Amino acid sequence: MEATASTQIAPGKACGTCMMCCKVIAIPELAKPAARWCRHAVPGRGCGMYENRPTGCRRFYCYWMVDPALGPEWKPERAKFVMFPDSDCPEMLNVMVDPAFPDAWTRRPFFAAIKDWVALGAPSGRFALVHVGSRLTAVLPDSIVELGTVKPSFTLLRERDLTGRMVTLRVQPD
Repeated sequence: MEATASTQIAPGKACGTCMMCCKVIAIPELAKPAARWCRHAVPGRGCGMYENRPTGCRRFYCYWMVDPALGPEWKPERAKFVMFPDSDCPEMLNVMVDPAFPDAWTRRPFFAAIKDWVALGAPSGRFALVHVGSRLTAVLPDSIVELGTVKPSFTLLRERDLTGRMVTLRVQPD
């Protein structure tokens, strides 16, 4: 789990009963893999060890929490996915989807907004990486690329042309 670039919570937003990050995101400190519920998640209540949760959980804020422009439909428990920037690759937006709702990110208004966000950042090589369990899909400015099923630790290779524009994206096999 990684912290977002900004930890300023948007006015009027709170995790409340939302626990989608407790399901879709890996929590190394707890040896919790992605796409599985954390053993400390209490349905309808939140984290059962909230006061003693790991640092990664304490520092994590999804985009819905920090972006005042994202309406209630984007709250992860409702949208069925969590979005956050990648700490190692600022051009990448992670979209971690609940495997029970694998197409949630393709619904309105989500898919169009994700494509628009990618297109606006095309000059800097912006893209979104959609995780549905171990399956990856990349949303690029001019295409959607199925990257296939990957192991929990995978290497994402990005190749750019001389202008810095991303040309290809692929997963390096282990």
